[in-house]
Parts: sequence; structure tokens; C-alpha cells
Amino acid sequence: MLHNITPEKIKFLEEKARDIRISIIQMLVAAGSGHSAGPLGMADVFTALYFYILKHDPKTPTWPGRDRLVLSNGHIAPVLYATMAHSGYFPVSELLTLRKFGSRLQGHPHREYLPMLETSSGPLGSGLSQAVGMALVDRLDRGVDSDRFFYCLVGDGELDEGQNWEAIMLAGKEKLGRLIMIVDRNNIQIDGYTEDVMPLESLVHKFESFGWHVEEIDGHNFADIVAGIGRAQSVFDGPSVVIAHTIPGKGVSYMERDFKWHGNPPGTNIAGEPPKEQQAEIALRELRTLSGQITSEHE
Repeated sequence: MLHNITPEKIKFLEEKARDIRISIIQMLVAAGSGHSAGPLGMADVFTALYFYILKHDPKTPTWPGRDRLVLSNGHIAPVLYATMAHSGYFPVSELLTLRKFGSRLQGHPHREYLPMLETSSGPLGSGLSQAVGMALVDRLDRGVDSDRFFYCLVGDGELDEGQNWEAIMLAGKEKLGRLIMIVDRNNIQIDGYTEDVMPLESLVHKFESFGWHVEEIDGHNFADIVAGIGRAQSVFDGPSVVIAHTIPGKGVSYMERDFKWHGNPPGTNIAGEPPKEQQAEIALRELRTLSGQITSEHE
């Protein structure tokens, strides 16, 4: 289980997350397409996972003892690719091939192109069902004493999909104590703010009614991320969900909390935003000077 994280490790993770955010912007600019808000918002959670929490080995991606990570909201693939590259799965230089013809880095993760991925993803709502199936098979194969965890990353707008709630119901029935769902609670989706499109609250009460243990964390505070996931790891009699409150577009002032950047890269002509020729320069300048935590409040 996770232990208290040191200030030195937090500083390392902050610097690593900054580098990952810079790579995300560079990837999106090179591709000329892709999603900005979600990847920037989830960079801290992914950094904590790959550089502190997950049991994994970039040199041996198929190591049987590894934890499993399923990205259900596959459109935030840039943060997955950037984090995996920075942790050693493939060269950082390959990130600039995002969405290009013949690239392994498709707009949504494709396991046949990048075998170190656990699943392909794209259709929203399907990832949690896959993770539930993996956890069930693991319990059949290894018994209740299995020491691996199954993490599933889900967007909050994605919770509009009914298939998620079928999987949530099944996981609660089966008491899958090794399953940890992480919800990116950034309050936006492609058509607007989640509570305008399809209100989700109260998420805590909904998950608890399905038999899930619930943690709420600040998705930009590394001590909070580690502590919240650590508490989820300590629950053995049922699945856990970690609701990570994040700021979409984190670190780039003109993108933060703005749903218009859900599916647009820097260089997009959007009314009221900086000129498209300046957007990448502004984003990279702001990210390169980013230090420490900008906020510790739940948004």
C-alpha cells in the first residue's frame, strides 16, 4: 500500500507533470488536431500513477505482476502517451507523430499499434466494463489474494453512458476490491458544462448506493492524490471510486475551465480566444514557468 509521500517526491512529480504538459501541447500543435482540456487536466493524476503508484516496468511491459490501467475516455490519449513516453515505454520524440498517418499514436489508443497498452479505447462507456471483466478473471485465476490492482480512468461526461452504470452495478455485486475507478471530475464535456448537459450530482451518493467506496480528491495536489488512492487500495470488500476534481486545461490560462477547448488544439480559431498563431507560444510559456500547485480547492 502507499505510504506518506515526501516533499522531495512531490517536487519531482510537479516537475515531471510540467514536462508532460509541455509535451501534450507540442504533440497537439504537431498534429494540428486533438483534445487539449482533458489531457492537461489529468496530467497530475497520470504522473502520480506512472511515477509513484502503479506497479509496472517500462522495460518489460508485459510483466505478469503489473497493475492494469484502462483508459476509458480514450480521447485524452495525449496525456497517456506523454506519460508513458516520459516514463520510458517509447522515445519522447515519437510523441510528435500523434495522429499522423502510420503513427503508433492514434487519436484514440489502439493496442495493436502500441502493444504496451492494456486495451484499445474510443467508444465512451466501454472501458469500465473491460476493467470489471479483467478484475473478475483475475479473481478466478489468482483468488482473493491477488496483489494487482485494476485502475480505470473515466471522464465525468462519459458517465452519461448507461453502460457505465451496468458495470458499476456488477462490480458492486461482485465486491471487486481490486478495482479502482478514477473519475476526471472536470465539469465539462464537448457540448458544454456537465451540469447543464446532463446533471450528474450527487455522484458520491450514487456510487455509494451501488456499493462502492468513494474518495474525493484534489486532482492537482499530489499528496491528496496519493492519499486518496492509498485509501482506496485499503478497501478489500468492494470496488472503490476516486473522484478527482480537476481543472480542464490546467496550466494554460485561456483554456482553464473552458469547455470550448475540450476537443480543440492550440492553433484553433475560436472567438474571444488569443489569436491562433499565438496560442501555442502562450501555452508553452505559461507551462514552462509553472511551479508548485496553483490551487488546492475542489472545483
